[in-house]
Amino acid sequence: MLTTVHKNFVKQIDFFNALTEDQFQDTWSKAHLFKLNKEDLLFSQGDSVKCFYLVFSGLVKLSRFSADGQEKVIEVVKPGETFAEAMMFLERPDVLVTASALNETEIISFESAAFLRTLKNSPDTCLAMLGNMSLRIRGLIQEIDHLSVQTGRQRLSSYLLNLAGDNDHLQLSIPKSVLASRLSIRPETFSRIIKQLRSTETIQVDGIDIKILDREQLEEFALV
Repeated sequence: MLTTVHKNFVKQIDFFNALTEDQFQDTWSKAHLFKLNKEDLLFSQGDSVKCFYLVFSGLVKLSRFSADGQEKVIEVVKPGETFAEAMMFLERPDVLVTASALNETEIISFESAAFLRTLKNSPDTCLAMLGNMSLRIRGLIQEIDHLSVQTGRQRLSSYLLNLAGDNDHLQLSIPKSVLASRLSIRPETFSRIIKQLRSTETIQVDGIDIKILDREQLEEFALV
């Protein structure tokens, strides 16, 4: 059941914040809450969806499967982020990915057709949504660049530096197997890279807790 806490959370999202109060209330009246357990599916690759989604809590894995069943993690969606909103602009809204929960997750869905009608009367919301989608496309293009020119060690080192920010301690919020797929690194290669970073005393690993011991060295690994 949706609560005031969920409602206030949604109001903080840029393109919902751009709605008038009447537009927001109309959108909110058609919203639904999904509670997923770990590994539960929200939708599968090829399904037709009539909603787009906002993660309230937990993590959602978006992935594609090859003909032989190999999984490639496309994105891990965090609280405050939306997904599947591009489908509302297509005549055949068949999703290209599978969405599943990485842990206990709450997701809020919004009816695409109703929200599209609202967009036609809200230029500010259109611009906010376009900005959000443009940033995501830019991020995907950057990722393609990294995949084509960077080694696995460079991608993992860059990921750890970005996740850590100015801190030397960080926690992995997603399983290492999922992270490996997200970075397009084979599991055995991922383990080997972690071992290299530990043996060079660049990082210290204790389960999901990672401590950067030599930031300068990690930055060099990200560049070389």
